[in-house]
Amino acid sequence: MKKVGIVMGSDSDLPVVEKAISTLKEYGVPCEVHVYSAHRTPVQAKEFAENARKNGFGAIIAAAGKAAHLAGALAANTTLPVIGIPVKSSTLDGVDALLSTVQMPSGIPVATVAIDGAANAALLAIEILSVSDDTLAEKLAAARAAAAEKVLAKNEEISKKYL
Repeated sequence: MKKVGIVMGSDSDLPVVEKAISTLKEYGVPCEVHVYSAHRTPVQAKEFAENARKNGFGAIIAAAGKAAHLAGALAANTTLPVIGIPVKSSTLDGVDALLSTVQMPSGIPVATVAIDGAANAALLAIEILSVSDDTLAEKLAAARAAAAEKVLAKNEEISKKYL
């Protein structure tokens, strides 16, 4: 099974990133977690991205706040799918990071999830890997069915209460 690389621009992003890590573990998807800054360690970030495919990765998740150039910097150096997590900061509540992550130039795509949307970033990475992994596809389908059952059970409770 391919791994998912998780790169955060600062260790202060770890509380957000932990949701991606736990989601990947829940599905049995191996991951590696690194701290590389697009601005402070650009050489290491570039080397990670350039070597990701040969090192067994199938997707990369990049979490960064403020200027949030990390996802784009990684995407510029790999053809693997890169999923950006804009991280909320105290400055502009993450809107700056969202805009920096989502506004990529043509030819260098970055899939972008919601501000602090680490669980969805992990699920998107799992969906990407599931294209060639039937076991992951089955786990995703089972999770969706379980989520639907929970909603339908709540619907039944509410409907009975207000009949």
